[in-house]
Amino acid sequence: MSTNTLLFGVLFILMAIALVFIVRIEIRLKKIFKGSKAHSLEGLIADIGAQVQALNDQGDMHARHLSHHDSRITKLGRGVKLIRFNPFPDVGGTQSFAVAIMNEDGNGVVFSSLYSRERMSVFAKPIVNGKSDIELTPEEQGVVIEAQKDASL
Repeated sequence: MSTNTLLFGVLFILMAIALVFIVRIEIRLKKIFKGSKAHSLEGLIADIGAQVQALNDQGDMHARHLSHHDSRITKLGRGVKLIRFNPFPDVGGTQSFAVAIMNEDGNGVVFSSLYSRERMSVFAKPIVNGKSDIELTPEEQGVVIEAQKDASL
């Protein structure tokens, strides 16, 4: 065998190996560009960058919305407590009640009902910063304190 034939055989094998690598790279690039409008790697990277920026903008928008909703939630009545009691020993049962609805800031309202055989009275008293301008009964004070605890959880 001559040297030229041996050299030609080695070159042929190297070219075949190079062709296999080129085909494999071409297959990989087709997978990368599949479904993409980009015709080059730079275009694909630019498209991905634009999509990432759009996702970041959307994430910022969601963060603003969550912050807004968080501020609104603190103003909602989250703590609700109910107590039933018997204010008049001569009347049987716990027909009277007090209900407090409070937010995280300590604002809300307490509703109470006093039941007796002759009549039933219902009261609503505003609560601002955990206190009311109208005198609260011990039952109302207790239910306001418990509702405030629930609201701050």
